[in-house]
Amino acid sequence: MSSDQPEQPPIPGLEYFATVTAFVSSPVELGRTREGSRRIIPIDGGTLRGPAGDGEILPGGADFQLIRSETTTELLAKYAIRMGDGGCVNVDNFGIRTASADDISALIAGRPVPPERVYFRCVPRLSGTGRWAWVDDRVFLGSGRRYPDRVEVDIFEVR
Repeated sequence: MSSDQPEQPPIPGLEYFATVTAFVSSPVELGRTREGSRRIIPIDGGTLRGPAGDGEILPGGADFQLIRSETTTELLAKYAIRMGDGGCVNVDNFGIRTASADDISALIAGRPVPPERVYFRCVPRLSGTGRWAWVDDRVFLGSGRRYPDRVEVDIFEVR
């Protein structure tokens, strides 16, 4: 390797944490702003399943969306999970979803789109109680899929 090219730094590893399945209901359309169209998608419940443990999504969460263009949507989902042992994990999940204009239009209308045609990545910020407090000190990444009635996100701990 020549001296003018730095060595590639080590790439952090990823360890599978869990998959979240969040069931959603009809969006609340807020209208057009300077940044784009805003909408709120209520999260009605769901599950977290994975090697670390299982839990149930509590009602009352929502995904606050900003449709920036006909191809890109910013997502900010906020919800809580009651874990099987009684502890709680709070989730603040920022993400980007982008695809062709036709596919984004179909998603917004609640029609199915094959997940492989959509780039859907996110950075869930987790905070926990009880034995789940350790998640406060970790960084997580996610890869999601949107279906008409639910969102599925595979969450990985950055090692």
